[in-house]
Amino acid sequence: MVSNLREKRKLEHLHYALETEDGPLSAGWTDIHLVHQALLKNNPEEIDLAVSLFGKRLMLPIYINAMTGGAEELAEVNRMLAEIAREFGLGMAVGSQRVACDNKGLAKTFQIARKTNPHGLLFANMGAGVRPEMALVAVEMLEADALQLHLNGVQELAMAEGDREFRGLAENIGEICRRVTVPVIVKEVGNGLSREAVAQLTQLGVQGLDTGGSGGTNFAAIELKRVPREQLDFLRSWGLSSAASLLEVVDSLQRDNAVPSVHIFASGGITSSLEVLKALALGAEAVGIAGSILRVLQQKGFSALKQHLANLTNELKILMLLTGAQNIDDLQKAPVVITGFTREWCAERGINTKKYAQRK
Repeated sequence: MVSNLREKRKLEHLHYALETEDGPLSAGWTDIHLVHQALLKNNPEEIDLAVSLFGKRLMLPIYINAMTGGAEELAEVNRMLAEIAREFGLGMAVGSQRVACDNKGLAKTFQIARKTNPHGLLFANMGAGVRPEMALVAVEMLEADALQLHLNGVQELAMAEGDREFRGLAENIGEICRRVTVPVIVKEVGNGLSREAVAQLTQLGVQGLDTGGSGGTNFAAIELKRVPREQLDFLRSWGLSSAASLLEVVDSLQRDNAVPSVHIFASGGITSSLEVLKALALGAEAVGIAGSILRVLQQKGFSALKQHLANLTNELKILMLLTGAQNIDDLQKAPVVITGFTREWCAERGINTKKYAQRK
């Protein structure tokens, strides 16, 4: 019965995600400006967009972020997404696998991603509050290269049947990090990671942080469409913008020199090549895109999504050329000017934005 309810909820989430607009909070990317370098020094075909993560090489510094799986009808969606990931050299994360732990027959709706892209970078996905044993099952189910643990407290509180037990969450994450054999990435699902959260997570053994800021898919809004509760409408506008969250994560890791290398991933309201470029320039190693990819696939079809990714690749090369960067390392040394609300946020939080503008 519980499994059937979760399967139904998976289908509802997909339906409402497609018809719910992003926001209402801004993702903050319009406050981020790269400096044009007029004296061009490369040709577009010489631009290298590749990165290496967890022993796998990506041809684009992009991963299809967690979206779906866990209902029979969704296996084909994951198959198509995995085919896109294989063809364009992207990473991919599946949606929460909890339902497949309760109903083993649904595991195939996630495993299709590994079957379709056997050598690709694939992230398993579970809620951060699951028992460590279930996290192990999720990793094994996919032969995953890493495990995403999602933090979705706002969504749970907005969900009529959501979880209300959060005590011991940090300790549970630490135990999962100790027991799983692959790197653990902690991901927010649309409300952002703060500097304070980062300080705690890095001490728990987390090896990756996915900022998941506001401005993209709004799970509180989705839950309040599923079961309207006007008294909780304020949750639609709660959280850190995606740009501010990324800056908080980068700043926190740079301040704490004792923290071992932690991978930084940016997501939240990223829909264009320019926004991808901005997130990478601020310090993300790779960028997660979910909502815009899903909308193209579901509304325009598989061929249109392939063309969308081909266009994105070409646009990124042009934009890199105009910043004077030949590869991602170069881009992260390029000057970036931060303005508007994001700059005000950083000033109040003690984050130095001038160091970005004065890069050479």
